[in-house]
Amino acid sequence: MADVPAGLIRPALAGIIPYEPGKPVEEVQRELGLERVVKLASNEGPFGPFPQALEALERSAGDLNRYPDGGAYRLRAALADRHGVRFEEVAIGGGADGLIDGISQAVLDEGDQIVCGWPSFPSYAIYARKLGAEAIQVPLRDDRYDLDALLDAITERTKLAYVCHPNNPTGTMNTRDELDRFFARVPSHVLTVLDQAYFEYVDDPDYSDGIEEYFKTARQVIVLRTFSKIYGLAGARVGYGVGPAELVVALGKTRRAFDLTTPAQEAALASLNSPGELERIFAAAGMTRVSLRALGLFVPPPYLQAFVERHTPLVAALQRLEDRVGAWPVMRAWGDHFLIVLRRT
Repeated sequence: MADVPAGLIRPALAGIIPYEPGKPVEEVQRELGLERVVKLASNEGPFGPFPQALEALERSAGDLNRYPDGGAYRLRAALADRHGVRFEEVAIGGGADGLIDGISQAVLDEGDQIVCGWPSFPSYAIYARKLGAEAIQVPLRDDRYDLDALLDAITERTKLAYVCHPNNPTGTMNTRDELDRFFARVPSHVLTVLDQAYFEYVDDPDYSDGIEEYFKTARQVIVLRTFSKIYGLAGARVGYGVGPAELVVALGKTRRAFDLTTPAQEAALASLNSPGELERIFAAAGMTRVSLRALGLFVPPPYLQAFVERHTPLVAALQRLEDRVGAWPVMRAWGDHFLIVLRRT
């Protein structure tokens, strides 16, 4: 077998560990001999796309011989109208993750820096390191973004500051006052990326709407949202950002020519035009918009076994889950990751 020439692969990739998604449901079923598995690994919506989105997917299937609208004009226009911003201030990408990749390519050069909390969404650091930039990961405090420490970590080489709000994986948020103080102090040479992928799940009155409260008040920020979570379109990969027009133009240069498929665009449009569906989902699930921590479901992975054995609120929460679905959650750990599967009793 032939080897690639020495020096062909960029050195910046040497220390990067590829993102590893959770095991497919089918593989877990085969390994453990289970008939039914509920996958919680990737924070996917359990209810699937809205009925209107499924209809849009079916209608668009006949046009798959044609390339999609590369600029996603109709979807961008609908999002601009929904949020009361200019068309030129809306960027589209393959999920929020695709936008993080595009922002990194548009902004970072070798030797630049980004700052983010840790543990948090790993793509912030991965995409920076791919470009030879340095990722400064600031430890969380009480499982929340420590915004003061994040500001202290900023240097003259810092170009991007990521704030995951609410944070993935801890499910915690920062208060409006904390974010206000952060934006008042963040240096002018830094672009803040406010990742609100789980925006629709939160109804805490102290939770900030990044578009209304920071972008529209001329803060140097791009606010990310997605159709992957509450809208049930994770498999379609549709995310968007609202940010400065000059940055949106740059993102148009870093994304691939036909990044969003026609079915994905049509499903997202139909989801936007489905009044009442979000509330229907909450009613069907018996959910209220609270953080996972409030339910006692956050488990620090390195301490999983001892946590499960001794943490009474978690055991109680799992018992409530058993009562709801008629199955007992079985927890298994692989390295720094864990999986909960529901086994019928």
